[in-house]
Amino acid sequence: MIRTIARQIKQYKLASVLTSLGMLAEVVVENFIPLLMAVIIDSINDKDMGKIGSTSIVMVILAIAGLIGGGMGAVFGAKASAGLARNLRKAMYEKIQTFSFSNIDKFSTSGLVTRILE
Repeated sequence: MIRTIARQIKQYKLASVLTSLGMLAEVVVENFIPLLMAVIIDSINDKDMGKIGSTSIVMVILAIAGLIGGGMGAVFGAKASAGLARNLRKAMYEKIQTFSFSNIDKFSTSGLVTRILE
């Protein structure tokens, strides 16, 4: 099954990689937010308003970066999955066209799909 998918991904390899990178960026950014929140809480105890403001700005920038990374992952993931599905359907259609009419008549649609993916 993995070999079939790997053969059909073709022109959507870049979108697949960008999906992973976008999700990775979102996860990394989201893991830094609690650390920065701890810095803000410690700064409240020290009454350091400058550090609270600068850390808050960094948190907003990281939140925007996480939003961009998640959006990028979603957009490229949709493109890659739709393209893969398109290529799989096309490959199945081309494979069915090589069957004889007696084979096509003998098997149901689900049976043909099962035999194609073997």
